[in-house]
Amino acid sequence: MKRIFISTAIFLLFFFGAFIFYQQYSNQTEGEKAKPAEIKKVKQQPAESQKPAPAPEPKPEVTTATLSAVGDILIHDTVYNKASRPDGTYSFNHMFAKVKNHLEQSDITIANQETMIGGVEFGLSSYPSFNSPAEVGDALKENGVDLVTIANNHTLDRGEKVILSALDHWNKIGMEYTGAYSSPEDRTNLRLITKNKITFSFLSYTYGTNGIPVPKGKDHLVNLIDPDRIKREVNEAAKLSDTVVVSLHFGNEYERLPNNEQEKIAQLAADAGADIIIGHHPHVLQPVKWLTSLDGSKAFVAYSLGNFLSGQRRDYKDLGGIVNISVTKTAEGATSKIDVHSPSFIPTYVDNQFVIWPLAELPEKKPVYEEMKRHMSRWMPDLSFEASQQ
Repeated sequence: MKRIFISTAIFLLFFFGAFIFYQQYSNQTEGEKAKPAEIKKVKQQPAESQKPAPAPEPKPEVTTATLSAVGDILIHDTVYNKASRPDGTYSFNHMFAKVKNHLEQSDITIANQETMIGGVEFGLSSYPSFNSPAEVGDALKENGVDLVTIANNHTLDRGEKVILSALDHWNKIGMEYTGAYSSPEDRTNLRLITKNKITFSFLSYTYGTNGIPVPKGKDHLVNLIDPDRIKREVNEAAKLSDTVVVSLHFGNEYERLPNNEQEKIAQLAADAGADIIIGHHPHVLQPVKWLTSLDGSKAFVAYSLGNFLSGQRRDYKDLGGIVNISVTKTAEGATSKIDVHSPSFIPTYVDNQFVIWPLAELPEKKPVYEEMKRHMSRWMPDLSFEASQQ
């Protein structure tokens, strides 16, 4: 009996022990099942195509405009007599026919109209006191010229009435002019021409008026070379335009190189802010040159472009030319930079019928053409003589 009791007790202990072990094991397993799985959070990277594009760098705006200039238009009686027609009018177009395409190819072309085009109503006249047919202005307009400079030693030849008549005609045909004006108000109206987003301003001055005094209180009738005025007006023009073009009627007649006074005045204009300086009066060609202004920028000067159309003959007086130069503007935001570059020159010749020819087109003038190339490039060896602009 005792053995049965002991056996029963051992069995029960074993049973309850196994039961307790099973319960603990079961609870542990259920707890592990109930524990949530650990989740690793990984930040999703956007695809390349989904990334916001960086703001593009603003590109500078670059534009270029071209300027051409010619020398003296000095209309002697021999010239206007060749242009006369039976009905009493005048036509000069045939004299420009050989160079018209060169005058038209630039964005802006300027000429030095040395004689007042007062017209027949005041009586035409030649040297030494000029008054020319108004049709000279028509021919310039019709053959590609956009602006004339009219401050020179012959501006006052026939007085105020002829000047005002000439200015009326320039206004009538829509030709810009500078250097002589109808009133003080007209004088303060700076001549501006904009091409390809580049604004050019134009000023013109002369050394004198052949001893004829400027009428009292009428300084507007002609701009005289005055260093203080030039500095002031060039500085003002530089604030209102991208490129300042200054015409200077100066130097000694028939001298083929500039004198000290020309060099001094040209440098003064460059230091004041002029970018392009065009000289007239010697009636013969003088070389071109780069000048360095006070601020380190460069300015282009042609000391004399000779006679483009005149009655003067021989000794280089029947030679002139068309100077071409490019201006490039680089604009970035509120700032801009101007670069004057790529000058070229086309020598010209006036024959005995007063037709203007590109000198290179006349085989018999080849030695003269080669001489003019050497002469004009004296201080600028890389000066181009190609007809087309760079």
